[in-house]
Amino acid sequence: MPYLEVTIKTASEGIQLTADALTAMGYDSLVLEDQQEYQEFLESNRACWDYIDDALARRLEGLSQIKLYLEQDETVSARLESIGAALRALRARHPGKDLGPLTVSAAPLDEEDWANSWKKHYPPQFVGEKLCVLPYWLPVEAAQGRLPVILDPGLTFGTGSHPSTQMCLSALETHLIPGSRVVDLGSGSGVLSIAALRLGAACAVGVDIDPKAEDMARENGAYNGMAAPRFRAFTGNVAGDPGALTALLDAGGPFDLALINIVAGVILALTPSLGRLLRPGGLVICSGILDSRLEEVRACLQAHGFRILETRSQEEWRCLTARQEEAST
Repeated sequence: MPYLEVTIKTASEGIQLTADALTAMGYDSLVLEDQQEYQEFLESNRACWDYIDDALARRLEGLSQIKLYLEQDETVSARLESIGAALRALRARHPGKDLGPLTVSAAPLDEEDWANSWKKHYPPQFVGEKLCVLPYWLPVEAAQGRLPVILDPGLTFGTGSHPSTQMCLSALETHLIPGSRVVDLGSGSGVLSIAALRLGAACAVGVDIDPKAEDMARENGAYNGMAAPRFRAFTGNVAGDPGALTALLDAGGPFDLALINIVAGVILALTPSLGRLLRPGGLVICSGILDSRLEEVRACLQAHGFRILETRSQEEWRCLTARQEEAST
């Protein structure tokens, strides 16, 4: 069955009212795109990143719209008319609100496009000498003899395509000792934990502040035949909640290797906890660092007793590997 992609132009002030009206009609799978909401989200979460995708910002510039998808059957014309009528009624109920133009446009979308066209954007990612990050719908043979890290490349960060993730995976190949116990801070999709297990880690524990990431990591673990106690995923804020730190240690610590693939600000916040998470002489691989903040992260690690072993570079991103110095006797 072919589909129609329906786009409703609105305004930031009225986008939620418009979405509520559509939801009341039974349309609950809505895509909201709004520049003002995007900017507010950035401002309220500024501590969580150093880098914003300029292309995304440009695409959202001046944009406030809602998309929904309708089966293109004999009822579609009537449904489009009912949407238009509901929007006119919405404007009449809220004469003082800026609802924008509330124009409705529709474009055909083939069933093949609807179901599968997005998959072409996720080819196998060959990383380092041994690993292949593989979308779950491709056969294992697509890994061409490499160790497959099988993922559902959903919205959670960590599909293997970003330079910071690729450097982390390459550093894992170099520094992971088989049998190691690994903790993955800011685990996202679980890609680094799963790769560590493929490379011979005894166990991996991932933690993320987003509950959706926990669910996604477990799902991706299942694609790879990995589950507790070998692979565990948690929700928690290690930098701000002592209970989360204790839960990690109870799940498998102290650890031989810590992975942090986030941004510089979060790495700085997590570094003081590494002394408890790692055994003496343990390693940390930190990625997601912009070149402009490299020295800040390096100095923080050194101040907490780490010796820098290696710096990797890809585009404007940097990845540090450091060892916790063992106390002299």
